[in-house]
Amino acid sequence: MTLDPKHDQYDYPTTSPTVQSGHPGHTTKEQDAQVHQLRMALEQAGYKDRLDTLTLLRFLRARKFSVELSKKMFIECEKWRQDFGVDELVRNFQYDEKSKVFEYYPQYYHKTDKDGRPVYVELLGNVDLTAMYKITTPERMIQNLVVEYEKLADPRLPACSRKADQLLETCCSIMDLKGVGLGKARQVYGYVQQVSGILQNYYPERLGKLYIINAPWGFSPIWNMVKGFLDPVTVQKIHVLGSGYQKELLDQVPKENLPTQFGGSCDCQGGCMLSDEGPWQDSQWTKTPKWAQPQAEAQNSSTAIQNKPTEITNPEPAAAPGTAPAADPAQAPAQAPAPVPPAP
Repeated sequence: MTLDPKHDQYDYPTTSPTVQSGHPGHTTKEQDAQVHQLRMALEQAGYKDRLDTLTLLRFLRARKFSVELSKKMFIECEKWRQDFGVDELVRNFQYDEKSKVFEYYPQYYHKTDKDGRPVYVELLGNVDLTAMYKITTPERMIQNLVVEYEKLADPRLPACSRKADQLLETCCSIMDLKGVGLGKARQVYGYVQQVSGILQNYYPERLGKLYIINAPWGFSPIWNMVKGFLDPVTVQKIHVLGSGYQKELLDQVPKENLPTQFGGSCDCQGGCMLSDEGPWQDSQWTKTPKWAQPQAEAQNSSTAIQNKPTEITNPEPAAAPGTAPAADPAQAPAQAPAPVPPAP
């Protein structure tokens, strides 16, 4: 892999443990040339940010290394970021109602799996839209999830990469369907579609593994039908398990890192879901994220965003279940939050 001195300012490992063509450290000369072609095309179109090699490789992998399709995807992403106000949100958004929202819909990062990746957890069994929308709004829920996507990219993944001494670009996600019946499934379906669309279209190549646990009766036949339409690489990342999921989950997540409710031994003071424990909280591994550095702050408004609705575009729905951590309920106020795992 050829790094670009202008755009590639990494302070963490850049070789992926995934020994597969197109992944960092395992690219061909042709793929290196495609990265260069994509960067040149975007620079000629006036883009200056997020043109580093690792980012461009993720977009290229998402579009089977078609430079033209990757360019289109990147440009659409940049337009969405500007319209949504992502750079300002990540610096200033305050989600003071988080603990109350989590009583109905917990979505959180917690420690790491055996590969060193952040573990993302989402529980859908207590979702209650009526109660939740007395606490927050669909717009703010999406804003929060987008902010968490941004914090996944920096500082979470860089900190995990430093600790593991290898490049980590994806997450291990756990989606708990316990208590999700047909009625709740209808509530969350629209939200899941929108969340998956944001992740698939604007945060490509972020899903490492997804464990769907406590899958209700009738889910497996649906999954067997759906997976026939998915990329085989994506299918391999998704594990649909019933109530006897503990052994397989513990094969991937160390017991001391897994919350007790899933068969682990971790019981953080104040609760695992609000602890945000992980290498990104350890000064040995974490560094100030680029978006929080003074130079970046000076270029953006410092006004905290508390109750300001943000216009949300309606991205193309994702094909894979549970491949995203956020969606856009603003486009479907009658529909409820849905699984938001981190990246495909």
